[in-house]
Amino acid sequence: MFFERPEGGELAVLVHIDFTSEHNSEDVDEFQDLVTSAGVEPVCLIRGARNQPSPRFFIGSGKLDEIRQAIELHEAEVVIFNHALMPSQERNLEAELQCRVLDRTTLILDIFAQRARTHEGKLQVELAQLQHMSTRLIRGWTHLERQKGGVGLRGPGETQLESDRRLLRERVKTIQKRLEKVKKQRDQGRRARRRSSTPTVSIVGYTNAGKSTLFNALTDSDVYAADQLFATLDPTLRKITLPNSGPVVLADTVGFIRHLPHKLVQAFRATLEETCEADLLVHVTDASDEHRYENIEQVDTVLQEIGAHEIPCLHVFNKIDCLSNAEPKIERDDSGRPIRVWLSARDQVGFGCLLDSLAELLADDVYKGTWVLDHAHAGVRARLYELDLLEHEEFDDQGRYVVDVLGPRADLQQVLVKSGVDPFTYLPKPEKEDWE
Repeated sequence: MFFERPEGGELAVLVHIDFTSEHNSEDVDEFQDLVTSAGVEPVCLIRGARNQPSPRFFIGSGKLDEIRQAIELHEAEVVIFNHALMPSQERNLEAELQCRVLDRTTLILDIFAQRARTHEGKLQVELAQLQHMSTRLIRGWTHLERQKGGVGLRGPGETQLESDRRLLRERVKTIQKRLEKVKKQRDQGRRARRRSSTPTVSIVGYTNAGKSTLFNALTDSDVYAADQLFATLDPTLRKITLPNSGPVVLADTVGFIRHLPHKLVQAFRATLEETCEADLLVHVTDASDEHRYENIEQVDTVLQEIGAHEIPCLHVFNKIDCLSNAEPKIERDDSGRPIRVWLSARDQVGFGCLLDSLAELLADDVYKGTWVLDHAHAGVRARLYELDLLEHEEFDDQGRYVVDVLGPRADLQQVLVKSGVDPFTYLPKPEKEDWE
């Protein structure tokens, strides 16, 4: 750390204040889940109500005494607020309570730091932490002399502060340069997928909605999945084949949360661009959560903030195994397009409904048919195998290849053109597309 503070511990006093002026107040149950996800043991929850926060301590003097008594009674070593504190408020509280004080943003950053596994994820978390710390750096040097005007009034404090500011700025620049390289690498991967016309489906949703469990079941992967907030931090991509549609790339992404700190959204922009560049979003929602519609609104808010709100979206209501009399089904709009699927990722119930919906939504530019290729066009057959566009083949009486093809029209057209074959020999010309 850049400055001395009371050391943190595992026993925590939780503080939640209800403000009459707030329309979207924080959820207490979610707050407790965040605390336990961070590996902290809550010893008590102190609640209160105010019209507005106190400028100095965020809370009133009476509530401050109540927190001090709870710390002494339970021998707690950290106080966690379910709110965003100003740097001055955080510092004043630490001075009064003589223990570590965390706000909601710092708590989420700590969870992210624990979950990061890849080099990219660790860089993104460190960047967010440094940006958050930069607003609190000046508060850490109150024990040193401040530089003042006049002879004999210049102290060492400001020199040390400026030194730490410079180190912090240099570290932030270094991380941003490294993340820029990661961004270029991801752009190259996305360009390659666009050239192959392989659609990308990004799984998004509120944290702990079951995204990773669904991803593992669909892709036969072993991405870490647990009943805790922010179990997934680093994005994972896998290729699957949809029935009657062909191959798609499925992306598992970090979960969202209400009032997600803006610093996190900015730091994870390289990762969230996987969502922005997707052809289809699968918005997973915990159907058993009583706040599910509020959670949907929060996810939509983040999607709009990162510029992904106009991408077609399929809603998946997960965890129907926790509901009574809930059956897997597909809900459609007035035009007959799938808009919502009900399933259980844990029990793998309703997967047929999901796969059929995905195939239907992505099948606008997918061709399925049978081609008869003579031996002069054996190169076409080889390219179909290479791109995984050939479903089945057999020979007819004349020894020609009879192949069943399935895949994006652009890929099939490219195969024929590169093999020197007129694409419209095998591909019927679409009515509403310009094939040049």
